[in-house]
Amino acid sequence: MSDARAQILLASPEATCALARSLASCLCPGDTLLLSGGVGAGKTHFARCLIQSLLLSPEDVPSPTYTLVQTYQGQSGEIWHADLYRLGDAMDLVELGLTDAFTDAICLIEWPDRLGDLTPPDALLLDFDTVPRPGAEDHRLLRIIWQGDRWGQRLKGVLNE
Repeated sequence: MSDARAQILLASPEATCALARSLASCLCPGDTLLLSGGVGAGKTHFARCLIQSLLLSPEDVPSPTYTLVQTYQGQSGEIWHADLYRLGDAMDLVELGLTDAFTDAICLIEWPDRLGDLTPPDALLLDFDTVPRPGAEDHRLLRIIWQGDRWGQRLKGVLNE
């Protein structure tokens, strides 16, 4: 099966947040989002906005850079936010329970290349990139990649907004 793709130019941090909130509205437990891109590309900002829109009550959403994983109680179940930048061994994720969370929670994974063979095959890839153009410091180019009809149907409303 071939990958399906979309590309969106996000012109501001507010546009990134709006897209995160829109995508959050179509997520359910068992969904995994892989957030890739360089340092400063907008992964954590996107994750923070998405998580905050799903929380039962407002709370701070720090980057899990040093803790590896932060969990939250969302409206439809648990939300796991992992930053794997400092991960030593992918098998540590099994001990943390992340691989179980892939089936029971909404998971947002920064630096997903560190997952290796543990990467869920039906995950949605969100690849963030800065726009190297004067005057576009806040602009981000987002490439979205998925397989199968499941994501295609759910993303229609998100991509057409």
